[in-house]
Order: sequence, then C-alpha cells, then structure tokens
Amino acid sequence: MAKIKSDIEIARASKIKPISDILKKYNIPDNHSTFSPMGRHIAKLNFEYIDKLKEKKSNLILVTAITPTPAGEGKTTTSVGLNDALNKAGKQSIVCLREPSLGPSFGMKGGAAGGGYSQVIPMEQINLHFTGDFHAITTAHNLLSALIDNHIYWGNKLNIDPDNIVWKRVVDLNDRALRKIEINQEKLKNNIPRNDSFDITVASEVMAIFCLSNNLKDLENKIGNITIAYTKDKKAIYAKDLNAHGPMTVLLKEAIRPNAVQTLENNLALIHGGPFANIAHGCNSIIATKTALKISDYVVTEAGFGADLGAEKFLNIKCRKAKIQPSCVVLVATIRAIKMHGGVEKDDLKKENLESLKKGLPNLERHVQNIKQFGLQIIVAINHFVTDTDKEIQAVKEYCSKLGVKASLCKHWADGGNGAKDLASNVIDLCKKNKKETFKNLYSDETPILEKIEKIAKNIYKAKSVEVDEKIKEQIKNIEHAGFKKFPICIAKTQYSFSTDPKLKGAPSDHILQVREVRLSSGAEFVVVVCGTIMTMPGLPRTPAADSIKLNNKGEIEGLF
Repeated sequence: MAKIKSDIEIARASKIKPISDILKKYNIPDNHSTFSPMGRHIAKLNFEYIDKLKEKKSNLILVTAITPTPAGEGKTTTSVGLNDALNKAGKQSIVCLREPSLGPSFGMKGGAAGGGYSQVIPMEQINLHFTGDFHAITTAHNLLSALIDNHIYWGNKLNIDPDNIVWKRVVDLNDRALRKIEINQEKLKNNIPRNDSFDITVASEVMAIFCLSNNLKDLENKIGNITIAYTKDKKAIYAKDLNAHGPMTVLLKEAIRPNAVQTLENNLALIHGGPFANIAHGCNSIIATKTALKISDYVVTEAGFGADLGAEKFLNIKCRKAKIQPSCVVLVATIRAIKMHGGVEKDDLKKENLESLKKGLPNLERHVQNIKQFGLQIIVAINHFVTDTDKEIQAVKEYCSKLGVKASLCKHWADGGNGAKDLASNVIDLCKKNKKETFKNLYSDETPILEKIEKIAKNIYKAKSVEVDEKIKEQIKNIEHAGFKKFPICIAKTQYSFSTDPKLKGAPSDHILQVREVRLSSGAEFVVVVCGTIMTMPGLPRTPAADSIKLNNKGEIEGLF
C-alpha cells in the first residue's frame, strides 16, 4: 500500500508558478500599477488597479459547515477544491479565504491553508507571517493602547477615567496568562497603576475594521470612531480624540491591499484578513471579496466554524456592510463529524455506525433550516474520508433528499478539482436558479439590540430564552441612546454547540443563551455579545502543536502541517 503523503509533502512537490502568470490568467496585467510582487509567488494588489475595476454580474458562493468537532469538517479544503473544480468546468473562479492566525497554528490545529490536493500555496509562508498583515494589525492596535496610557501620563487632558478604559491590548498567540494583567507598576510620578488584559489579534476591533472597510479612507474613518474609554461622567472617548487614526492607518496602508497566491492547480486565491467566527465576525475582507467579484465570474469564500456562527455573521454583518449576497451556500459535512454528533467517540469513528449517524443528522438539518431562513439555495458537500462506508454515504444523501437539498460526495482532498466536479456542477445550477429578491436578513437595522440578540438565539440557536442581567440591560440601553441602535450583532460563543455548553452536541433546543458581557465596537460598527464561558484570549492545550514544530536538517519546517 502506497504511503499517504502529508499536506506539506504534496505542497512541496507541486508545480508552483510565478504569481504574475496566475494573475495574467485573470486578465490582470503585469505592471507596477496592478500589483506589487512579494517574492516570486505572492503579490499584493494595488488600489490604483482595484479602484478602476468595474462592477460585473458575478456569482458569490458561501462555504460553511455543520457544528465543528475534533473529527474535522474541511471548509477551507472544500472551498479550494470547489474553486479548482469550477475552473476545470470552464468557469473563471477565484477563492477568497482568511489568513491563518499564529495562535492556533502553534496551539490546536496546525496550518490552515487547506489539505491534501486542495491547498493554497506557498503554504509555509501563508501559515507563518505571510505578508505581515497580522503583525501590522497587532502593532496598530497596540499603538492605540500606548497612546491612551501616554495621554494619561502627560496630564490626561481628555479626563479619561483609568478605571473605565475599554481598549485592551492584543497579541497573535494563545497566551492565557495575559487575560488579566496589572500595568504601570513602575513607581513614576504620573503613573496610575491599573488592570488591563490581552485579547488574541483575531478578536481585535482593528481586525474587524480591516475586514469591513471598503478603502483606505473608510479604514481611517472607522478607526477614528473606535470607543477607547469613558470619562468619570460617562462621556465616550474615541480614537480620533487622541489623533490615533492617522498613525494607525499609516501602519495598515500596505496590509489593507489584498494578497494574491495560487492553489495547487494554479488558480487564483485572494487571502486577506482573519477574524475568528467564535469571537468575531469570521469572514475575509470586503475589499478582497468585492475585488474578486469584479475580476471573476465565480467567487468562492468561506465563513468560520459552523453556519450558526460564521454564516450567520457573514449574512447579517458582512453582506449588510458590503451590500453583497451569495448566489448559493455550500454546507460542508463529514460522516465522521455527524457520527460524533450522534454520540460516537473520536477513536471509534472508523467503524460503520448507522444508528449514531442517524442520531447526528439533526445537526446537519438544523444548519440547512437556518440557511433557508435567509432565502438562499443550499447544497450539502459530503467531504469524503476513506473510512466512510457506502451505506453511511447513502444514508446522508437520502436524509438530505428528504430535506429538499442535494448532497454531493466530494473527494477533493485526494483528487483536487476532479474530486469536486459534481459539487461544482450543482453549484453552477443553483447559481443559475438564484433569485436575488429572495435574500433577507434575520433582523432589520431598526430592530432593538436586545431583540436582535433574541432573534439570533431563538431562530438560529433554537434557545428558549436569553439570560441578561440588569447591568447588561443598562449597557445595551446606553449603547442605543448613544446612537448605535442600528448596529448588527456579533455573538461570541463556543463553536462546538448551538448552545453555550460546548459538550452539548447534536441539535439542542430550549436551552438558555447566557449573555456575560456586551462590548460596543463603534469603529467596526457592530455590538459584540459575549456568551457563556467563551474567551477572547484562548489558551494552549496540554500538548500544543508547537511541541512538534521544528526545522529539519535541510532547513525545512516540520510538524506544522
């Protein structure tokens, strides 16, 4: 039996082309005004070129998934495989993805550039530092933190209340020790000791603004509107009050340009921005997505974690801000993950188990129903594993048929674009049938904030009620009175369940959504609602991925993929 190649072995054996050749396939000329090479295989598109692109009738395909499990679902791999399959079918297609975060790469899951024969390359650079966008976002965020404390040190002209500073610091690592810290401990005349904390960079409001801005000027305006603190009499202080929006935008002026790379089959991929969907809005940048829609006939993009998080935020936040909508939705599922939702332990997933599969299928059904609430066409992509049996595959297909949706068996991990031909064919058919007027958001701009939270909880999570204490109700009332009632909601919640209990698998209902905290993101223009025990600074597992990451004798990276 032939040895199965690892992702990195497959990537290193691929025939990677100069990025200029890839861009030429999409009628992007090779000159200084269109893109800036970052080596031979990566480029940043220039606004001089982007700003001249005309709107065209293109199809946007959203790839999402069932509730994630340790068995894996494969949204990125499916997005890349589908994109390659669409190109094989004679359709010009671009895949738009998020940039990987270093925290999880060295913590739980390793790299995030797809897998098998459906990858984006050069994967080592993409997973490690890439074009430095995350470093720029981290630095811009922490510059604002430094300016706040410096302003207080030099007399505090704005009368910032040191006990009511809402702007935290960030780092792109999983470091639970930084969740609560004490700063200004040095005994200097003007130092005011206070409590502070760190979030992971992907949870930064700067990251959200980066991904929800339409251009550099929009980016600067949104940064200026960040609420950083309050005075003793509850007056809000904004980043622009410190003149922070100018230097922060300077730090981001190169990062805000979309990154162009390629798939293993030498098709164009734009990878830009990277908020997580369990603690942020979970989508790549509006700039990258809208640029791709102007270049190509089909654009495949993913939203983080399950459809209850990533897809909900994509549809209620990103689509609202960007004035875009998908032509159809692909819901990724694996037989393995469905069986875990039916009660099977990870070590027993290789065995056929039709009873547990049937018990787990309601999770898939819930996600299908949720997507249909938005008036969208949907197809299920069964991401194939070699341990899947014919009976198990047939059971999923029959279940989907009863739900009124098609299911495509996908073998893109093993066969690249050829393994997703059926999926691509079904996606093309759905795009032809798409009627834009059927799309609808879950709530309107005018809906009160608490009612927006309840609509998500009851319609998407199937919760019985929302638990909000009087302090949080008062915060919500203050947010509305300050003029932010029209903002959409970004719920921070465990990705592992429809509920706030990560151990509650399947399709639980009649649970209670416990709201722990409300954060106003006045720059990103949404309200973050922190639920249950979710942390905006993750920790490392007992044995982090970093334990096995190293350079071999050839100077090649091992253990990350």
